[in-house]
Parts: sequence; structure tokens; C-alpha cells
Amino acid sequence: METILAPRSFSSLFNPKSSHQYPRSHSPNLPISKPVCCSLKKDSVFQSFSAVRTNPDWFSHVHHGLAALAISLALNFTPILATGSAFASEFDVLNDGPPKESYVVDDAGVLSRVTRSDLKNLLSDLEYRKKVRINFVTVRKLTSKADAFEYADQVLERWYPTLEEGNNKGIVVLVTSQKEGAVTGGPEFIKAVGDTVLDAVVSQNLPVLATDEKYNEAIYSSAKRLAAVIDGLPDPGGPQPKDNKRESNFKTKEETAEKRDQFTVVVGGLLVIAFVVPMAQYYAYISRK
Repeated sequence: METILAPRSFSSLFNPKSSHQYPRSHSPNLPISKPVCCSLKKDSVFQSFSAVRTNPDWFSHVHHGLAALAISLALNFTPILATGSAFASEFDVLNDGPPKESYVVDDAGVLSRVTRSDLKNLLSDLEYRKKVRINFVTVRKLTSKADAFEYADQVLERWYPTLEEGNNKGIVVLVTSQKEGAVTGGPEFIKAVGDTVLDAVVSQNLPVLATDEKYNEAIYSSAKRLAAVIDGLPDPGGPQPKDNKRESNFKTKEETAEKRDQFTVVVGGLLVIAFVVPMAQYYAYISRK
């Protein structure tokens, strides 16, 4: 018995290489290739393949269904690549270089628009008058360096490779996950600020306020403190570290002795009442008789 094999276009269902190709749209004007006949024994195969010949739209629907399934799987299981500065990493901060239109690289995304604007006004005026530029960098965490100080030095060296470029530049780094910061810069910047204020900013403004997650205040108070000292004004100071010493829950010897005396009086009074009251009631009962 003769059985009709699939047309040439239907062979893509049985060819794994062709299934990965983007399916072409079906055109009803295209002629259907003449089927090839051969001798087989089962009538069911003839009926199924002849249905394909008589209904070519079915094959088009299969192609479109497979394409839709492939697109759905790709969208569900393929991770979306993050783009934009909001998803930058510590390495992107190094490679992108210093900011050109602002004075802050907020990789951690913790600074408000108001803080950005205030920093730009403060630091642009300072750079115009004193020829000293300070850049602020916030990152969520560090993976390439041990602490904020090493990363700050790396940022300074990458952004300003020569001594002439980085002589009057300062870098302030805040790591939000570790609640710590660092300040570094070129020789002119270090001389203008002084070691005392540099250490104070690192030990007071940045970590104390970052511990309370007041990142905007931590950055802006550090900028105002550095700018004031560079302008020759008195150091405005910074927040003092909180005393995290916890009070003991144990009683002192005197408190224990006082409580013991009170307990003795109470227990003694209860014992007297427990013996005296029943005896008084019994005596009253006997007296009535």
C-alpha cells in the first residue's frame, strides 16, 4: 500500500537543527511540494500524513506555537541584565572616572535629590574659590578591597593617575553595608584639611550617622566640615559616637540585702497571721459554748 510521506516543509518538525531557527510566517500563495510515495503497511500513517497535505494551515499553527513557547521560556528563565548607573558596581565606579557634572557617585543609591543639589552648590563654590575639588562616592559593599581606605586610594589613583592631576583632589568614600568611610586625596588637599579633621570625619561624621542609616546627613555634614576647614574657618565638629555600654541587670549587694530584709518581714507577718487567726477563731468558738 502506498503511504504519503511528509512534504519538504514538514521535515523541520523531525529535524532538530531546523527547530532552533526563527519560524517564517506562512504564505498561502506558496505551492505545496508534491509528496513522495513509498510502500508501507500501516494505513494510520497514510491518514495522518494525508491530513497534513489537505490542511496546510495546521503546520503553520504548529510553527507559531513553537515560536511562542520558545519566547515564553526565554523570558521566564533568562535573567534580565541590569543596565544604567543605578546598577553600577565598585568596578564601574573605577572605570567610569570622576563625575563631570556633579561631585558625587551614588552607587549605593542612598542620596536624595536635595542632597545632590546641596553638594553641587557647596563643592562647586569651593572649587571655584580654593581650586580644591572633593568627590564623594557611596557603595553598598566592597569585594575587591579589604576596607574603605584601600578602595579610596584605588579610586584616587584610577581617576587621577598623575600627581599633577590629583594634587588638589579629595575622595570621600562611604560603604553603607559596613557603616564606615574613608577620606584620601593629593598632597595639597591633605595639607589644606589637616590630619586632625581627616581623622575626625572618618571616626565621627561618616560612621556615626551611617550607623543610624542617616546617609544624607553623613555625606553632607562631612562636606561642610571639609569645606569649612579649607576656607580657614573653625572646625564645626561632628557627632560623637554613642556610648553603647549596656546597664547591668544584676542587683548589687546592698539592693539584695535590702530586698532580703523586706522579704523576711513579709514572710514573718504571713506566718504570724497563719497561726494567730485560726487560734483566735478557735478561742472565740470555745468561749461561746
